[in-house]
Amino acid sequence: MIPTPQLPTRRLVLAGTSLLLALAALPAQAQTEIQWWHSMTGGLNDWVVDLANGYNASQKDFKIVPTYKGQYDESMTAAIAAFRAGNAPDVLQVFEVGTATMMASKGAIVPVGKVLSDAGYKFDPQAYIPAVVGYYTAPSGQMLSFPLNSSTTVLNYNKEAFRKAGLDPNTPPKTWPELALAAAKLKASGVSCPFTTSWQGWTQLESFSTWHNTLYASENNGFGGTGARLLANSPLHLRHIENLANMAKQGLFVYRGRNNLGDAAFYSGECAMATASSSTYASIKKNAKFDFGIAPLPYYADVPGTPQNTVIGGASLWVMSGKPAEHYKGVAAFFNYLTNPEVQAKSHQRTGYLPITLAALSLTEKSGFYKQNPGTDTAVNQMIRKTTDESRGVRLGNMLQIRTIVDEELEQVWAGKKSAKEALDDIVKRGNEQLERFERANKG
Repeated sequence: MIPTPQLPTRRLVLAGTSLLLALAALPAQAQTEIQWWHSMTGGLNDWVVDLANGYNASQKDFKIVPTYKGQYDESMTAAIAAFRAGNAPDVLQVFEVGTATMMASKGAIVPVGKVLSDAGYKFDPQAYIPAVVGYYTAPSGQMLSFPLNSSTTVLNYNKEAFRKAGLDPNTPPKTWPELALAAAKLKASGVSCPFTTSWQGWTQLESFSTWHNTLYASENNGFGGTGARLLANSPLHLRHIENLANMAKQGLFVYRGRNNLGDAAFYSGECAMATASSSTYASIKKNAKFDFGIAPLPYYADVPGTPQNTVIGGASLWVMSGKPAEHYKGVAAFFNYLTNPEVQAKSHQRTGYLPITLAALSLTEKSGFYKQNPGTDTAVNQMIRKTTDESRGVRLGNMLQIRTIVDEELEQVWAGKKSAKEALDDIVKRGNEQLERFERANKG
């Protein structure tokens, strides 16, 4: 019998080692990177990074890379330039006023509904808060963008300042006349800035309109087509801006600047009341050295159908066109991750933005978060009311330019250089010129 030759042990070890070295030398399967441009700063930037890290840790095929690209208008401008140059991001965060412009950008975006369905995910509009999903949905019923951070307008107030002024800290003003009276008492107690506002066009005209079930613009505030024109000089709008102008003359309303500049004036303790975005919750909780409350937007009780519902704010995620198929798979998987009830509920509780799904809302309610943090359900309660054609939201072309016009004209009122009527008439005239320009550019 011929013996079977045995390979020396040393040679076996060397052969095994060589095989391992060869395998190690093979390139690892690279992750597909998904570029996400956003406009979140401070604590909200931390939130965005945590969302990306959470998704990246949940799987190995894709890597979300979030990049801050400036404020909303700056990032949108940068993305348009990048798209023309052929190097746009996969995902772009766009504020709600850019929605109509993005919808009109045929060929530049891929509807989120299509991205999700192509990847095998089911989009169920019934799972979302109606006012949120409705804003970002086309007339065909297809969701165009993913609602990442949806907010609405609220009234923040300083409970300690209320106590000092002899006001009930647990009974914030419900109506505008009540707010004016509260502001007078706060001023008498030594408060230099009883009331201020951030995002004045959004809070005092757009959301003010839907809250009063009144049109801000024709064609159902732009949802009916590009032929919309502004209606913001109605008797109700005039009444409100005249009241604010009188408050400004008496030192009861102090204007602190455009966009969100009024936020810091509130959480620093300078201003005792402020209409602002519900997303200010995280910053106020972090920075305020006083007990504060969150209340619904005030209204005029004698207006029929009031209060109705407030208007959506915040931003959504748009998917840019011209990307490889693998990138769209990664985007769809990321968006599916973001709809997870636990992820949504955690984001809502952390930021003050709305939970975009009903499941996340239910989870937050069951957790006891609203009871432990009174007022944090205000934004949700304002938005889950049944919407009407007048209150669905405001979706107009060239909205960024229109808001700038609103800022310019209202600043003239607060400075006493224009009457409320003159300013509102000019807002309508100048705003309609922008709408006509948008309509001409998007005919056919």
